[in-house]
Amino acid sequence: MDRLLTVTGLSTEFRTERGIVRAVNNISYTVDESEIVGLVGESGCGKSVSQLSVMQLIPNPPGRIVAGTVDFDGTDLLQYKRESAEMCAIRGRYISMIFQEPMTSLNPALTICRQMTEVMIEHLGTEYKEARDKSIDMLDQVGIPDAAKRVDDYPHQFSGGMRQRVMVAMAMLCNPKMIIADEATTALDATIQAQLLELLYGMVDKYKTALVMVTHNLGVVARYVNRINVMYAGSIVESGTVNEIWANPMHPYTEGLLSCVPRLGEKLVPIKGMPPSLVNRPDTCPFAARCRYRQKQCFEEPVSDLTLVEGTHYSACAVKLEGKV
Repeated sequence: MDRLLTVTGLSTEFRTERGIVRAVNNISYTVDESEIVGLVGESGCGKSVSQLSVMQLIPNPPGRIVAGTVDFDGTDLLQYKRESAEMCAIRGRYISMIFQEPMTSLNPALTICRQMTEVMIEHLGTEYKEARDKSIDMLDQVGIPDAAKRVDDYPHQFSGGMRQRVMVAMAMLCNPKMIIADEATTALDATIQAQLLELLYGMVDKYKTALVMVTHNLGVVARYVNRINVMYAGSIVESGTVNEIWANPMHPYTEGLLSCVPRLGEKLVPIKGMPPSLVNRPDTCPFAARCRYRQKQCFEEPVSDLTLVEGTHYSACAVKLEGKV
């Protein structure tokens, strides 16, 4: 498969009254065409900010992208300004994003039809009738019953699960090359969550679209993704295929996440302690205070870069890589 997205050294920070928050700190990863990549980590680790940075949706002020490149299909997206015509043409047409809460993503004052047809009219120059027909067809594909009538309803007339189905349909309208699903099923109950994940997987497989699945649940991504990037405190601390990471986690934080995946008959083992503050964060290992493998060097030496373990498996824990545990 050809390389579609290459993110290199991406750093994003926010200026606050308490100091500079380094929300994303020098992360690098890739996405191939038609590939499904998982981005996992606990709340506040920088997952969503990293993807908003790719889409050039970081509000400035207080946020700004301070370093890095985002090479999408041969073009560095960071060369464009946030509101530029070039960047607006890419969003929705070539990269679509499914946000965490559909009620804040859909305009409550406009019908579903108005919001869906607008995407195609703006990006593809489609005539209204053709755009409406395609909107109805796409709603039908994502399982909205009686789509021809429901297309004229307002967002508040749909349940949470149905609104997310609408968001999936909107994301697929222009047949984009990549979709970013940012915690797209978090607010839903387990049954609806499973249905939506199967729906999303089926849609990207049908249209051969690349997918970045952002979630805090390792159990969710294991079923669907090809590769996993594990984030902690603004950095990617481990990367590899599902089998590589599941069978041999090489970073203590990944180990902790796997221990938190519910298994029948087994007790959950929480990660002790709290994540570090990202305000004026030191350059030593951010996980050291919570790590059961910590050594003196973890509090004194700069945090390790991602180092090859084997195959396509990378880890940023120097202690485990050196075999001191």
